[in-house]
Amino acid sequence: MSDFQPGILAPVPSMARHLFFRIAQADALGASVQALRALQIDDGVVVGLGLPLVQALGKEVAGLRAFPEGRAGDVAVPSTPWDLWVWLRGDDRGALFERARGIEQALAPALLLERGTDAFRFKEGRDLTGYEDGTENPEGEAALAAAFDASGASFAAIQHWRHDFARFDAMSGEDQDNSIGRRRSDNEELEDAPESAHVKRTAQEDFDPEAFVLRRSMPWAEGRNAGLLFLAFGKSFDAFEAQLHRMSGAEDGVVDALYRFTRPLTGGYFWCPPVAQGRLELSAIGC
Repeated sequence: MSDFQPGILAPVPSMARHLFFRIAQADALGASVQALRALQIDDGVVVGLGLPLVQALGKEVAGLRAFPEGRAGDVAVPSTPWDLWVWLRGDDRGALFERARGIEQALAPALLLERGTDAFRFKEGRDLTGYEDGTENPEGEAALAAAFDASGASFAAIQHWRHDFARFDAMSGEDQDNSIGRRRSDNEELEDAPESAHVKRTAQEDFDPEAFVLRRSMPWAEGRNAGLLFLAFGKSFDAFEAQLHRMSGAEDGVVDALYRFTRPLTGGYFWCPPVAQGRLELSAIGC
């Protein structure tokens, strides 16, 4: 009997490493898929297959599609269609690196690592701007209903957002709060926040149908760049796309105020298959 990957529902870890792979040798994919099937799936690892990988195998997964490229005002919203994503979770950076190397070696030469991003929990779960992240996340049965389809599979949306801290710091405290729609000091929602406030643009219960997703975002930092690695799981991509569409101002011309001080660098969609007896259940793609 299939079940969901346990790391999806587990709490946000203190540290994580995200691995993004591209196909390097298509004729060797069979061995890499077997390596994926042999991977022990516990709450320390989550695996997602991208559309290009599924297509390279000559298969199809209902609901899996390309991330929608677009714009939000003068900000580009890019699509970066990686073939495979592996999310490693834990509390020891060295152990994460060691496990990542083992996975890289097992998947080579067909799949090669193109990008690795280390993420971390900041304080009690805040973005690097100081605001709490994931305040309206569904819990319990509501989280299960939002994140998984009937088979136990989930669909993950991932974006690297890079913050412009100089621009953010130049804003007044009131302006910062209005951009988010909450007070940073106590996380209380602002009743009189402008329509561009992020919480108003993405209020999950305000969509028809309601657009609930399970968020597992974490801050990231590489050299002089830093921001939020946004990660959301859904039973499909529909809820995420509804939020993204409204954030861009496509509905009413009101662009989410987040774009004033941060912008997405990447955008990827992945199918996270269910598991059976601790291994990926890949029968949906004939493997």
